[in-house]
Order: sequence, then C-alpha cells, then structure tokens
Amino acid sequence: MHRSFARRSFLVAGAAVSAGLATGTARAADSRTEGGSWPSGFPLPGGFQPEGIAIGGAPYAYFGSLAGGDLYRASLATGAGAVVPSGLGAAHPTAGLKINDHGRLYLAGATSREIRVASVRGGRLRIERTYVVGSEGTMVNDLVLTPGAAWFTDSYKAQLYGVALGARGEPGRSWTLPLAGEWEQGPDFTANGIARTPDGRGLIVVNTVAGGGSLMRVEPRTGVARAVDLGGATVPNGDGILLLGRILYVAQQWQNAIDVFRLDAAGTRGVAVGRITDPRFRIPTTIAAYRDRLYLPNARFDVEAPTPETDYDAVAVPRL
Repeated sequence: MHRSFARRSFLVAGAAVSAGLATGTARAADSRTEGGSWPSGFPLPGGFQPEGIAIGGAPYAYFGSLAGGDLYRASLATGAGAVVPSGLGAAHPTAGLKINDHGRLYLAGATSREIRVASVRGGRLRIERTYVVGSEGTMVNDLVLTPGAAWFTDSYKAQLYGVALGARGEPGRSWTLPLAGEWEQGPDFTANGIARTPDGRGLIVVNTVAGGGSLMRVEPRTGVARAVDLGGATVPNGDGILLLGRILYVAQQWQNAIDVFRLDAAGTRGVAVGRITDPRFRIPTTIAAYRDRLYLPNARFDVEAPTPETDYDAVAVPRL
C-alpha cells in the first residue's frame, strides 16, 4: 500500500507522555463493566490489519481492513464474528468507518481515495455509492457523521471532504473544503481523527504536526481552523477521537493510551481529565462506544510486514 499506515512511526513513537496531562490521572483500565459477562476483548482474523471501528445502536462492531475492502462484524456479547466480504480486493482498503441509525456504513478508503457508502445484506457488503476524492497522494483516513453531512479527513492534504446526508442518512453531493487559518500542514502525514464539537457547530480534527500534536477546531462553512486550547497538553500520536457529551477520548496509538479531555461547548478549550491505559493495548487506533465500554482495534503498526498469520484483536475498556 502506498505510504502504508504501518509506516506511521514518523509520528514520534518515542513521545511516551503527552505534555501537560494532570498529575495522577493516569490509570490502568480493568474489565469490570456493565454486563460483565461480555468479553473484554476478542480476536480478529489473522492478517486482517484493522484500523477503524464502528458501533451503532445494536451490540455489534464493524472493523475495517487496511489489507482490503472487506469488513469484520463481531458480536460484543460473545466476541464471535465473521468477515463480511466486499469483493473489492487489496486496492480498496478501509481505514475509518461509521454506521448511522439506519444501518448505512460510511467507509474511508485510505489510499484508494474512495469514500464508500454501503450496507450489509445477506452476509455481504453491498456498495451503494462510491466517490473518488482528492488527488494523487490523498489518504482518506477518518470520518464523523453529523445531521447534515459526513466529514472525512485527508492525511496528506490540507482539506476535508464532505458528503451531504439526507433525512435517513442517504448520501448526496460531495465537496472539498480547504483548510485555512491556523492549520499547519506537515510534509507528510498530518490530519487524523475527526469529531463534532459538543455544540454541534464545528469540527475537531487531530493535527499531528502543529504544536507537537494538537486538536484543531474547524469551521465547516469556511475551513478556518483554530487550535483548541488544551492547557499545554499535546496529542503527538493522536489518532481516532470520540466525543461523548463534552468528554473527548483521543487514541494515542504509539503511546498505547487514551487521553481524556473535557471540552467547552464550542470546542475551543479543553482540560485534561485522565488517561486510560491497558497492558493489552498494541497500538490502538480508533474508538467506538457501547454502554459503559470503549472498544478499540489493535492495529499493531509496529509489525512492518504483516503476514496472513499476524494476530490481531480488539480490546474493551471502561469509560472514564
């Protein structure tokens, strides 16, 4: 894969601690959660190379594969799952993904430059619509669903992609939003995870370059970006982010940790309130929630040449 995700070691793997996190907030996650009989982790297929995860209203998780366009669907109650084939092949990887209330999946196609909209029917992935965005070198990485649009990051270009959503989440026109203001585009991988602000009026995007790793609040009408004031904390290895109320969870992949911030309503300021760690983390990349748990795939980007036998798994930890 061109500019493989597995080569994200340039994201300063040695930055072991985010500057400015409140002293004493770090803690090891345990497995005591609501519905404690549910597994706190489960295997994914060998060689699957997971990166993204999506969980809707039902207790099932979908995982995207950087090795191709297939998905993996797992029961959160049992950990059992199966590959959902797409027939797309290795040239059509899947990075981030989200599912809406009507069971429609939105998929970020990484280096394929594709945004795919799909549903699962009869045990197969049915592609409803495909958009090709960006230009040579584009990597469509992560996304967030809002009431009126799906927003996607491009890790190598200073721009976002929007897809208009109808009343039932059906896709409409697409467009490109150039990023301006305080956005700092690095020479290589820059934008990563994306979420809405608590008030729903803006977007929050991980910038792995600016300020040693920061969160940017982006105005969706203009693309103007402003750094979120985190009180000195940084997110040098920030990957997927998840907003629950005013609490923002940031996967710090190479640090094997989730940093937790409380944001103001507008998403202009944040206070570090804790860190979740777990010895089972093996470079977790993205986060989804169900009830009182957070679920993360272990992407294992430290394995430079994955094989069909390379083992992968997903981990569940309690919400902070």
